Amino acid sequence: MNDELLNILQRVRSLYRKYGIKSVTMDDVAHELGISKKTLYQYVRDKDELVSKVMELEITSQHNHFIESCRESLNAIEEIAEIASCINYMFKEYSAVAEYDLKKYYPDLYNKLREVRRERILKFILDNLIKGKNERLYRENLNVEILSKLSLSHIDSMFESEIITITEFLDPVFFLEYFNYHLRGIVNDKGLRILEDQIQKLAVIKNKT
Repeated sequence: MNDELLNILQRVRSLYRKYGIKSVTMDDVAHELGISKKTLYQYVRDKDELVSKVMELEITSQHNHFIESCRESLNAIEEIAEIASCINYMFKEYSAVAEYDLKKYYPDLYNKLREVRRERILKFILDNLIKGKNERLYRENLNVEILSKLSLSHIDSMFESEIITITEFLDPVFFLEYFNYHLRGIVNDKGLRILEDQIQKLAVIKNKT
């Protein structure tokens, strides 16, 4: 993908998040970009292709954030804090109006985005649980298959939750409690000592925000 097209898709993604997909016309996009529609059509055939490319960018962006989180230098508990920050980023970038339009007018793209998001979150959670067991930080009898699916179910439900708002989930206090709640159920004694140290570090960061 060349730089010109990447810049177009990033700016269109911002438009979609703010105004939704349905209401943003190709005229709106051309006006926002300061180019003619003729120039715009040199990059995409029509709006359907534009929406598709924006969703591909979204998938790639989310994937790259997860990849950056999983570094060999981190232990499993440190890594899951980074993974949680990626999920936090996804919520921060989440747009209910864009998601609604995508689901209603582009159901195939919506299902693709949702499935890819689920698959990647599930994989990173599962890999982390296995890593934690191998490092002897998580309980030896932990059922990683069951727990990874439970964790994914919690995260997935929050996107459409009427109980927990996006604002609440992004709150550092909420994040700290959820992080503590999740990990205390899976760590062993050795992991608990590392967890408590990590909680203290996160608390310091929270107090600075």
